[in-house]
Amino acid sequence: METLLTLDDAERLAEHATTPEAWSYIVGGAGDERTLRWNREAFSKFRLRYRVLVDVSSVSTETTVLGTPVSMPVLVAPMAFHQIAHEEGELATAKGAAQAGTLMCVSTVATATPADIVAAAPDAPRWLQIYVFQDRGVSDEVIAQALESGFTALVLTADLPVYGIRHREARTGFEAPEDAVPAIVAARERGAEHGGHHSLDVDLLESSLEWDYVSELVERWKVPVLVKGLVTAEDAILACEHGAAGVVVSNHGGRQLDGAIASLEALPEVVEAVGDRAEIYLDGGVRRGSDVVMALALGARAVLVGRPVMHGLALGGATGVAQVLEILREETENALALLGCRSPGEVTAAHVKPA
Repeated sequence: METLLTLDDAERLAEHATTPEAWSYIVGGAGDERTLRWNREAFSKFRLRYRVLVDVSSVSTETTVLGTPVSMPVLVAPMAFHQIAHEEGELATAKGAAQAGTLMCVSTVATATPADIVAAAPDAPRWLQIYVFQDRGVSDEVIAQALESGFTALVLTADLPVYGIRHREARTGFEAPEDAVPAIVAARERGAEHGGHHSLDVDLLESSLEWDYVSELVERWKVPVLVKGLVTAEDAILACEHGAAGVVVSNHGGRQLDGAIASLEALPEVVEAVGDRAEIYLDGGVRRGSDVVMALALGARAVLVGRPVMHGLALGGATGVAQVLEILREETENALALLGCRSPGEVTAAHVKPA
């Protein structure tokens, strides 16, 4: 694959490496895709306040997330169906994330099992994203396999009680590769055993979840639990009250409720509400190292990136994923130095202001 300069380069080239149907799923959002656009535009609503005459001869992007060391404050966001971008799917993504030295959050609806993903990159850190099936035994089996394989945290996606209206996918006729998703296959088999039938993966998911499920996860599995998909102080407080070790400020990449607030705009109120009770992460719209440090200045511990990773995956498998992540790491290192910071931990609220 050719050398990339920016994440936008990866997006431009990746479109030609995938089918139109797959591309509509990877890059599309809900409705008129306003929230999708706002996630990126939100970074223009803040300004960085850099300091000068600081010794930045040695800058490190290394940090920790829930105590786990990573090479940078950039993690791989949970995304479904990696095989639509590359035949090796999540196995290649895991290898690429490992090469970059960072953590991968694996989707429940991955096109590989947790055990196979661990086998592809045995020493890399990873979390499991959870969708809860109507037959909760299916979700329990995925969680058990992941934790037995060495996953260290659970990330409950809370903003998909129903599927967002995604016209771009409908226009291209995108069909999810459900037969390649072990969890969906298992859910269907259990449904058949009980006389049920489902034609879409989302029909298999539980839409009646409430906050007590967060407490249940914490108490049952004895690992840190994060709640992903909240954008309000009210929900962030509830997450903490129910035992969450972290929250991910996210609107599902603009794929659920069109017109929802941009993730970065929601970050300050969540940070104020949570304080030091949980670690706070941001998902949505990150394309530059300067975006990463802006999120840190507004209170995020780290960011998660999704679409750029899929772009890299489509372009060059594990190599493409690693290259995209390394671009972000190098840009973050540069932004830290120019901000007058020697590490992510030195970035504070004093380094940012509203436009």
